[in-house]
Amino acid sequence: MAFNGHRGDDDEVVNHDEDETPTKQQQQQQPPRCAGEAMTDDPTHDPADGGTPADELSATGTRTSRQDSMRKSRPPFPWFGMDIGGALSIRRYLTSHTAYGQTGLRDVHLELRDLSLCGRTGTLHFIRFPTHDLPAFLQMVRDKHFSSLHTTLCATGGGAYKFEADFHTIADLELHKLDELDCLIRGVLFTDSAVSSDPASECYYFEDPSDPERCVQRPYALQDPYPLLLVNIGSGVSILAVYSEKDYKRVTGTSLGGGTFLGLCCLLTGCSTFEEALEMASQGESTSVDKLVKDIYGGDYQRFGLPGWAVASSFGNMISPEKREGVSKEDLARATLVTITNNIGSITRMCALNENINKVVFVGNFLRVNTLSMKLLAYAMDYWSGGQLKALFLRHEGYFGAVGALLELLHPS
Repeated sequence: MAFNGHRGDDDEVVNHDEDETPTKQQQQQQPPRCAGEAMTDDPTHDPADGGTPADELSATGTRTSRQDSMRKSRPPFPWFGMDIGGALSIRRYLTSHTAYGQTGLRDVHLELRDLSLCGRTGTLHFIRFPTHDLPAFLQMVRDKHFSSLHTTLCATGGGAYKFEADFHTIADLELHKLDELDCLIRGVLFTDSAVSSDPASECYYFEDPSDPERCVQRPYALQDPYPLLLVNIGSGVSILAVYSEKDYKRVTGTSLGGGTFLGLCCLLTGCSTFEEALEMASQGESTSVDKLVKDIYGGDYQRFGLPGWAVASSFGNMISPEKREGVSKEDLARATLVTITNNIGSITRMCALNENINKVVFVGNFLRVNTLSMKLLAYAMDYWSGGQLKALFLRHEGYFGAVGALLELLHPS
């Protein structure tokens, strides 16, 4: 994540002739595995740089002194926060709002405008690019002499450790490594508060998730969020009980997450990308792969209130050679996704009961541009809780770790 300040033309660090904004076709093809944010400053709203509004021209000496102190204490521009994830994600925050290479992707609809940070007001941008393009990114950073602006960058995620040597040897940059769960929680809470003027704009849920024809997205005002169960779905899954920004614990987790879904789909269907696996899943039917309650009982299991359409055994029908011959790759992908989301929903429900928490928010790069999985999670939570719990989701999915890293740069804990 980078917070871009107002600069003169001679301060520009990005060559607009060399880097191109992806075309619409390129954007549709890019995997959501690397993300970034940049904030562009508005000098007319920056008291520290002299862009004082007319109604504040009579500022007192105390105010001026405070502004001078803020200017001296804040780090130099541009400001970076980076979340370098694992197999499913790696996120990066660049300096320019127009040029970020040929595979970078700006999520314009997520921009936070008129945001004030550390005495500056501007727009926070969100940019991502695929993990496999990290070498090209580091080469660009070196060619554009980013190290002349910064020597140390705040970074979180496993990649902050994995690629630390590359940042040092290729780009001449040191990484200040931060705990990814600390950054995640800090980023979630800050982002939600940053859109507090419209409290329903960040958080949402799906109404009637069990009925595809009636299922609709609804806003949810995440007011008084504590306590909160935060389910982070990446390659694996971590479930956190959050009582305040600094008071949280990891309740449990599971190794069956987004990486499991993609890995199994690659084995079962021959696909090679996350997007391809999701597209297959969207076209498939899991009931031809899974054994249902009605396949065992001929209908509902009334004694325990289990409906006939409930999954009794994931992939249970694949025991039969005849049924194996009748399933498609799309069916296998869909059954894999249903298996993963049902498992996450069941574990989450048990954690919510044990911790006595009734707000559950799902986050993680697995959910980026993945409405199908969100609806399946919403359905799983609705089913396992008997309609008592909603699965809540956030618009700025995949960027919260980087937001937390940026905040650590500006306001060290």
